Amino acid sequence: MPAMSDDGFRLALDGIEALLAAGGTTEGTASLAYVAAQLLALDEAELVAARRRAVFVLAAGGDPHRELDPHSPAVTSLARDLDSPELRADLARTLTALDDPGRPATSAVIHELIADDDLALSMLATALLAEELAQE
Repeated sequence: MPAMSDDGFRLALDGIEALLAAGGTTEGTASLAYVAAQLLALDEAELVAARRRAVFVLAAGGDPHRELDPHSPAVTSLARDLDSPELRADLARTLTALDDPGRPATSAVIHELIADDDLALSMLATALLAEELAQE
């Protein structure tokens, strides 16, 4: 994954704040998970293989370019493949580092994700699968 500059993070988080404040909860939460993913040390070979399997699961269910559902079998498959106690801990630390009281809607979602690491992992998988589909 390409690295994001400090300005890139600020701009992304400002955009996420506006999206969440306007009611775009699922998209905003997945976008926040995508930003967090940029800071995680994910094993690239493991990620490539897991995303490939998730794309096959998605394609088996119909149009692979339809809108992603965080509870879909493809997202669940990717989350299960990536899941580890270390990833969950790293994701919580990363989300904590992104928390800024100046972005109240984003901060509320961050606290929700930290409190529910299953949801955080699902949103991370949603973001990573969306990234894969965007590259196709």
